[in-house]
Amino acid sequence: MRKRFSLLTTVSFALVLLSPAPAAAQKKEILQLQADMNRLLLTQRELQRTVDEKNAVLKTLVEQSLDAIAKLNTSLGMLQQSVQAVQANSGSRIDTLTTQVQALADNLDEVKSRLGKLNQQIGDAQSVLQSLDAKIAGGAPVPGAPGAPEAPPPSADALYSNALRDYTGGKYDLAQLQFLDYLKFFPEHDLASNSQFYLGEIFFAQKQYPEAIGEYDKVLDNYPKSFKLAAARLKKGMALLEIGQKASALRELREVVRRHPATEEERRARAKLRELGATVPASKR
Repeated sequence: MRKRFSLLTTVSFALVLLSPAPAAAQKKEILQLQADMNRLLLTQRELQRTVDEKNAVLKTLVEQSLDAIAKLNTSLGMLQQSVQAVQANSGSRIDTLTTQVQALADNLDEVKSRLGKLNQQIGDAQSVLQSLDAKIAGGAPVPGAPGAPEAPPPSADALYSNALRDYTGGKYDLAQLQFLDYLKFFPEHDLASNSQFYLGEIFFAQKQYPEAIGEYDKVLDNYPKSFKLAAARLKKGMALLEIGQKASALRELREVVRRHPATEEERRARAKLRELGATVPASKR
């Protein structure tokens, strides 16, 4: 634009010099033309200054945008690391939560059983008290004293309830002894398979995976009608993964899917198989 204005100015002055002496009207028009061109030059300069300012502002905005994008990328990277950390820990957290839920469900079953046997326990307690009164009155030794007969074991419901309470409270050593006593005194009781399963859970919680596998196998081998079969097979598969026996672990997880459809254990087994990139068999629904 500047070159065009300069060219026009040069041409105008050349015409003025080459033309005959202009009249007063012609001089006035030439002066007006020069004034118009000066105004155009001033307008062009103002326009150029405005464009330069806009470019500077635009450059600043671009730099700010690039800086914001860099910060956003950093934040996204940190968020991704957090998500990966959560995913890495979610498996153990879900296992812990599921174990707690199972313990609560077993507690509920045990409470129902205790309510149904409450009258019998009250009758037994009264009989024991009467027997003790009679022995004391007759000079018989009191249970627990030297020479006295061994005290009878606690009831099945009380022993199981105490063991389960200690297990959920993290008192694994005490819970283990109580579950072992349960299996010793009440091997044919309905909750014997539960006690056997929780022995495996105690070892699993303490990362003693080979021992846990042995206890889970006892559930699978000795209690074919236990409702803990699915849980025992699932946790056996998880324990096998922990000790690096992936092929055996996959076999157990697939068995959970095949044998225990429509259960929480089947859902968890499917999820673990997908996580490991293994094929998932069709369940028998």
